[in-house]
Amino acid sequence: MQNKRNCIVLTVFVFSLLVTLVDAFLHPDYFTKIPVKILFFLILPLLFFVIFSEDFKGFKSLFALEFKGIAKALLLGVAVYAVIVGGYFALRGVIDFSNVTVSLTDNMGITAENFLYVSLYLSIINSFLEEFFFRGYGFVTLKKYVDKRFAYIFSPIMFAFYHTGMMWGMFDIFTFALLSFGLIIGGLIFNYLNDTNGTIYSSWLVHMFANFGINTVGFILFDAV
Repeated sequence: MQNKRNCIVLTVFVFSLLVTLVDAFLHPDYFTKIPVKILFFLILPLLFFVIFSEDFKGFKSLFALEFKGIAKALLLGVAVYAVIVGGYFALRGVIDFSNVTVSLTDNMGITAENFLYVSLYLSIINSFLEEFFFRGYGFVTLKKYVDKRFAYIFSPIMFAFYHTGMMWGMFDIFTFALLSFGLIIGGLIFNYLNDTNGTIYSSWLVHMFANFGINTVGFILFDAV
């Protein structure tokens, strides 16, 4: 049990750190970074379930459909979308968003011309990778081997930490801190959804709608709508 706990905690921390450093210092083209995230957030964590084959049943349960939970998640997802888009219109006179598109273009090669493809990947595939890694692996699986309170806190902090390299330079320090705190709160909500249903579908659905909201704002900032 201790080996499993240490394995999950160490890999979640190390893989999050590596992706953060890649974002912060290497600034790869976004499409170049996709295989890196697939490696760290999907393929390597899957080795845990290969090595500890007795946990494979728990792995399969992460993908068990639970329609009642999905219906609630859908409603929550729509509400989250409305909050994100509404929040942008309410705060655009207060928060400076001018560096967002510049940073996306200079650091990741994301432009108005390819943003549609990036947004679809972010909303559907990237959200799945993050939910599997931070919630399915870093929370649902981890909480079997640690105090649940630790798992509840550890996963959202790592989720926010992983985003720091991507967000650095886009916002002033106050907005950066506010967004990081929001990611931690979002991670706690995602954990609660998965803790209640025992799968990652609920959080994935809400995460997808959150990304739809962020991408809607992105289209506005890129003047693509």
